[in-house]
Amino acid sequence: MAQKKIEEVTDEFWNTEVNDYNKELIEEFLNQQHLSDATLKQYTSALKIFAKWVHDFNRNKDIPDLKPRDALKYQNWLISKGLSSSAIKFKRSSVSSLCNFIELYYNDDHPNFRNIFTKAIPTVAKSNVKEKVPLTMKEINKIAKELEKREDWQKLAYLWFTYSTGCRREESRQLLKEVYTYDKHQDKKGNTKDYYVTHNIRAKGKGKEGKVRKFTFDQKAMDAIKKWVYYRKLQVPDDNCPFLFVSKDKEGYRQVSPNTFNLWCKGFSKILGGKPVHPHLFRSSRATNAVVEEGKDIKAVQKLLGHNSSQTTEIYVVRDESDDLDDLY
Repeated sequence: MAQKKIEEVTDEFWNTEVNDYNKELIEEFLNQQHLSDATLKQYTSALKIFAKWVHDFNRNKDIPDLKPRDALKYQNWLISKGLSSSAIKFKRSSVSSLCNFIELYYNDDHPNFRNIFTKAIPTVAKSNVKEKVPLTMKEINKIAKELEKREDWQKLAYLWFTYSTGCRREESRQLLKEVYTYDKHQDKKGNTKDYYVTHNIRAKGKGKEGKVRKFTFDQKAMDAIKKWVYYRKLQVPDDNCPFLFVSKDKEGYRQVSPNTFNLWCKGFSKILGGKPVHPHLFRSSRATNAVVEEGKDIKAVQKLLGHNSSQTTEIYVVRDESDDLDDLY
């Protein structure tokens, strides 16, 4: 069953109904310039929903007048709405961060205020999630062959680049068209490697700048990228959009929206007869195939995915536990 969502707060309600002081606190918190654009959007939505809840169910009180019992009431309300555990935890975390901000910077005005989400408020139990089933190389090749048959070169470039790098949706979105001109990587000693390296890309990480890093990709991905760029030039000769993955409108090409990749993956799913495919699955598939099928060292995969710890990389590796049972019996 699909997870439910809470309706977004309208600008009209925000501007006319929400407590002015609460609006001031929330807007000042959001204007700290410490959040990435994507995270800022999520925080804005979450805190507006909280402000509306305070209006609807807590007499539109000033947030510094709220108590831990109000935090519990809010969390229970979120649970009653049928949200996933991850959605509830994010909304809880957003309010908690706002409270920490008030506690730190408004201490003169509210010396007795403390974060309403104390340790006494129980965390939400993790929702049952579908088993993560990585894509095998046979399945990835099946998708690739079908895309070649359709001459869908952009999706083919996305498939091989995203799988080769193990990058996330927003990271693929930032890839510049110029990479098709790159030569194979050379190390500090001048030795030519059998892979290519991208320009700097903002990866997932704390703060507005996130974690800036470069991604490595193989020859198969480069060949697909070059084919897509060649096709692009035929379609729009004066193409000046710098991004590799694009949508076409009457004015030419523009950078794709993140949701476009989700739509492409739904098409990949149909090619595989309905097996669930989503952008993040390529990351787990890359890790699993490299470690389990190819026998690569977990440290090498850790470096590929940009993790600080190999323990994080292990989360992405799906192993067949029946092999261990075979050894036991």
